[in-house]
Amino acid sequence: MFVKICGITNEDDALLAVAMGADAVGFIFAPSTRQIAPQKVFDITRRLPPEILTVGVFRNELPGRVVEIAHKAGVKAVQLHGRETPEQTKEIAGHMRWVIKAFAAGDDELPNADQYGTDMILMDAPEPGSGKVFDWNLAGDAPSQMKLILAGGLDPDNVAAAITEVEPWGVDVASGVEREPGKKDPIALMRFIENAKEAAPEQYLGEDEGPYNWDFE
Repeated sequence: MFVKICGITNEDDALLAVAMGADAVGFIFAPSTRQIAPQKVFDITRRLPPEILTVGVFRNELPGRVVEIAHKAGVKAVQLHGRETPEQTKEIAGHMRWVIKAFAAGDDELPNADQYGTDMILMDAPEPGSGKVFDWNLAGDAPSQMKLILAGGLDPDNVAAAITEVEPWGVDVASGVEREPGKKDPIALMRFIENAKEAAPEQYLGEDEGPYNWDFE
């Protein structure tokens, strides 16, 4: 089970997430209470092991600007959390090896996610970033062949139920493991990762079950 801890704003939380078993850490470059500067992200990413996927989160940013900031920050992947078109997403994918396209639950475009040129998609709440739980059955709208990352309102207490119901490829959390905006709670972080890993469906427990090396995969 791929576990991404998003909204990282400091090195201590990034290292803690890695130590607890996270597969990816996310840094928000879009306007947000958790927004972080690219240079600060670079200082953090160069201290993380190669098997950790570092992700820069953008919303409705021009493709050229996305690539510029991602390279400056040293992240390996970008997550597009706005109304980016298939053409814009493919343009970015031409410069970044790993791209996650996010969709809000119930988005009319979710069934067409396989037209965006990336095999990883994320489904968030109808109000992205709100941290609110939504009807997980809406994940059924996503193309079945894609790697679906479930987000939106997840926390240590409900992540196992969400995984059991949706059987996603991965899960993503930000506010659900925070002590305050931008600062992670170590106990909540540990419980979330443990509960997510333990709830992983059997089909994700094969020989290819992590750790991944995102530099070479």
